[in-house]
Amino acid sequence: MKNFVRPMIMAFLMLISTAFSSLGADTLSIEKPSNSLLKGHIKVYTFDIKEMIAPPVWRTTQKAFQQAGEQQADLVLIHMNTYGGMVDAADSIRTKILNSPIPVFVFIDNNAASAGALISIACDSIYMAPGSNIGAATVVNQSGEVVPDKFQSYMRSMMRSTAEATGRDPEIAQAMVDPRIYIEGVIDTGRVLTFTTSEAIRNHFCEGQAENIAQVMQLAGIDDYELIEHKLSPLDVLINFLISPVVSGLLIIVIVGGLYFELQTPGVGFPLLASITAALLYFAPLYLEGLATNIEIIIFVIGVALLLIEIFAIPGFGVTGILGILFIITGLTLAMVESVEPSVFSVDIMQLSRAFFTVIIAVFLAMAGSIYLSKKLFDTNGFGHLALEKIQDKDKGFTSATKGYADMVGKRGIAHTMLRPSGKINIDDEYYDATATSSFIDAGEAIEVVYYQTGQLFVKKC
Repeated sequence: MKNFVRPMIMAFLMLISTAFSSLGADTLSIEKPSNSLLKGHIKVYTFDIKEMIAPPVWRTTQKAFQQAGEQQADLVLIHMNTYGGMVDAADSIRTKILNSPIPVFVFIDNNAASAGALISIACDSIYMAPGSNIGAATVVNQSGEVVPDKFQSYMRSMMRSTAEATGRDPEIAQAMVDPRIYIEGVIDTGRVLTFTTSEAIRNHFCEGQAENIAQVMQLAGIDDYELIEHKLSPLDVLINFLISPVVSGLLIIVIVGGLYFELQTPGVGFPLLASITAALLYFAPLYLEGLATNIEIIIFVIGVALLLIEIFAIPGFGVTGILGILFIITGLTLAMVESVEPSVFSVDIMQLSRAFFTVIIAVFLAMAGSIYLSKKLFDTNGFGHLALEKIQDKDKGFTSATKGYADMVGKRGIAHTMLRPSGKINIDDEYYDATATSSFIDAGEAIEVVYYQTGQLFVKKC
């Protein structure tokens, strides 16, 4: 379990970080049985990667390999059709494949672009359907723009090392990322490499063309086999949905927005209930998956407590409030990150950065949206039908004031309790509720009533 100090150090480092780190190391594959040894009755465990490469796909991959091992499968086959996705999730999947003692095939049924190409190259054998493509692994941001070269360098390194580990040409793998690479007869400069099925076969990046999984088995020389399909339970589907980056971001927006709206309204109501529910939905699946630990949940709760103390108990906004915000951001961020090695510097900076910026963007959107909605809801008459529109005018006899209270303006007494800004005062041995007009008034100090309004005396220091 992660200790308390290490997550805090990582989070504070991320607050001043302005870029991802390109630290990484080549992953070594362990020895696997060759295809020629796959004889007799073969158990083939198959699962799909047919969506954006993200934490849910990484979770499915972990589950699939675990169950393949439990069922003593002889071969794992990935049925792929993806345009790519997150590099950190793809790196985790390709590492899992490279370190698998069970041989892994991939059947590309249309697309293996970007992160999908990295995962495919990590497999022992690649088979492609007619009209399929593999390549175009240049790293881009969410807008589709190419990111700076240091991120491309990290991706080039992963592509090279993965190709070397599986006996494929590392220069060709690198050309799928870098448009500057020239390979005679394969790719000219100025273009990122993408192979069709026939081109991949010709350049030894594909073992053969197949229409379906049955033809893949035939091309691999496996006649006697049993397909075991990976099935997602309803709980798996729910967890995969909740840990997707988009849903996690929306839950953070509800958490922060709910707290904001609750602070704008008296009592405990729906906004707080929505915030608590969103927090449970955010942390529960991450906790079940071993990403979030007790420490991160405690950090988040401490952050909320500090923020509430700053708002309700301490005047102004200072160190307590800032620490509360930092603790909340830290808890939400570290809950998304897998357990790391004991050394701070061996963390997956890319994964930590993605989680941090997801939280920051969600918090910003929550605050901006909450402020906008609060103005729309409370500063307009659009929801006037929800409130009492009649005015109990004092001129018509509606008043809670008593003549005795009104006559007290100008009288002097002492503060019975500290006024911060409200409290109790004593005038002529009678106790009244009162509010200080400016600053705080300590118990025992002399006061003077300056005016009376809506059932409340307003006083100042004498």
